[in-house]
Amino acid sequence: MNDAATRENAGTRRSVSRAIEIVDTLARRGSLGVTDLAGVLDLSKSTVHAYLKTLEQSGYVVRDGEKYALGYELSLLGESVRNQSQLYQIARDEIDDLAAETGLYAHLTVVENGRGVNLYQAKGEDVGRYDYQTEKIQRPEPLHVTATGKAILASLSRERVESILDRHGLPQRTPHTITDRDALFEELAAIDERGYAYNDEEEVEGFRAVGAPICGQDGEVLGALSASGPTSILRGDFFREETRDAVTRTANLIEVTITMSNTFPSNS
Repeated sequence: MNDAATRENAGTRRSVSRAIEIVDTLARRGSLGVTDLAGVLDLSKSTVHAYLKTLEQSGYVVRDGEKYALGYELSLLGESVRNQSQLYQIARDEIDDLAAETGLYAHLTVVENGRGVNLYQAKGEDVGRYDYQTEKIQRPEPLHVTATGKAILASLSRERVESILDRHGLPQRTPHTITDRDALFEELAAIDERGYAYNDEEEVEGFRAVGAPICGQDGEVLGALSASGPTSILRGDFFREETRDAVTRTANLIEVTITMSNTFPSNS
């Protein structure tokens, strides 16, 4: 590759990286003006303005007066990606049923780039609306702090888990978060043996969850599901036994449905 082509490729990568930075910043901070956005990204106002105009033409950014925000076009892209997931298509109704049965929040989570992504969330009648739950479906999260994340980690090889920890570490969210590798691997071994995971105020104080992995025919983990709620509700036998049973039963049902779907695919 000649020098001109190398410089062109580097410029393209830099342009894509900057566009992604702008989108990420608007996602985290909400609407911003050109001056504020340029200050956050340490770029000139003219450069930021040029990128915003291109993103606006694509529908990914919209302008409201002097400020720019993300456009709904991005939500359409996300929905398209989600609808291509067999796991989502099969598990969605079961997650709704789990939330209805337990009265709790129910989540479907997959792992991407070593972090948990909430693919779907349903709310039961016995829990309120919490900003924390809204934020969960808007950002990736460390795997070691959630019941779904630990259920997924317990289903991966030690080498894969070590690689994830090397990349993302073990950030502490509460005094109950596991931040020691040896302690985490001990916990993962217990989860792998019993087939489900608990999150006892490890992500947010005052919240608990029970999670279970969802595996394919070959045993590879596809994702995980959980039921979660405040400690005032999710406690005692309802936490340790009833919710556990509902979660593992739902995970098993999804696994069977996936197996049947792959073994006897629809002709439609």
